[in-house]
Amino acid sequence: MHNSACHASPNPTSITVNLMQSGDEARWDAFVSTCPDATFFHRAGWKSVIEGAFGHKTWFYCAELNGEIVGVLPLAQIKSRLFGHSLCALPFCVYGGVASTHTEARTALTRQAQQLATALRVGHLEFRNQTPQNPDWISKNLYFTFRKPIDPVEENNMLAIPRKQRAMVRKGIKEQLQSEIDQDVERFFHAYSNSVHSLGTPVFSKKYFRILKEVFGSDCEILTITQNGEVISSVLSFYFRDAVLPYYGGGTTRSRAVAGNDFMYWELMRRSCARGVRLFDFGRSKIGTGAYDFKKNWGFEAQALHYEYQLYTSAELPENNPLNPRFRLFINIWRRMPISLANFVGPFLVKNLG
Repeated sequence: MHNSACHASPNPTSITVNLMQSGDEARWDAFVSTCPDATFFHRAGWKSVIEGAFGHKTWFYCAELNGEIVGVLPLAQIKSRLFGHSLCALPFCVYGGVASTHTEARTALTRQAQQLATALRVGHLEFRNQTPQNPDWISKNLYFTFRKPIDPVEENNMLAIPRKQRAMVRKGIKEQLQSEIDQDVERFFHAYSNSVHSLGTPVFSKKYFRILKEVFGSDCEILTITQNGEVISSVLSFYFRDAVLPYYGGGTTRSRAVAGNDFMYWELMRRSCARGVRLFDFGRSKIGTGAYDFKKNWGFEAQALHYEYQLYTSAELPENNPLNPRFRLFINIWRRMPISLANFVGPFLVKNLG
């Protein structure tokens, strides 16, 4: 395992794989900003987010050729008695795996991850690819992403929404809902925590969202929807290159009655159009879920994500998702739990789900 700095290339004519060190973040992100494979979730800031918010160990590897970065692979370890032991690129992120402009670098980074997985004695190694990379690895046909161009003309985006969904957006407009950009996470967390509690899902900590805002700055934005000053819904989005990614969101109990979530995503699209953003990335959803159907209703086509796995000390992959029948009882209990208790206990659980 290489422990030298990202900028140390002892042999200028061959690929070297090294760990990112403090001070290498700008070079790392400069590569990520131009690499076609790279996503927002390959950014160097995820190292401090995952370590600071969850306490997990990370290994951010870069491959270099002639002193230039030609590939990156961010990895994090989750070790849990309840949910298993994994090495993943990258937990809490919908996209990951190797981002590279060089075939040899991709191979070298993959080999480095495999060596680390062996040394750590993890149950499994996971790459969250957008496209197939390792055909001999185990794959799952579970997650889909939803991405669609944003037209430069605002009204064209409204007309592109299927009729029934467009009626819901117009309902929110008629309700005179308002949108505001928030600088802190308080109103967002109120809407988000209420929403996930009603779904029976453990909540992330408020600390996590604060760290996301601190680390990613203006590329992490909170849009909050109100009616007569009352919070209706809120969404935390990431901006990367020409795309906007609504990533965490939710609505209060009043949201459904006034089409708060429908208006919220339209407002995000409208505002993104105005600032020249050209792609709306609705993120991943599991097939067979309400979120999957909601995104289809907006006219987005489901695109399969190619998550790939290698088993190490485990005989099979864990099924840590709400579709697993074993979690049904847990979900029902969680929904009945007082929200104050759920918001206290939730972060201890969700940090090990990844």
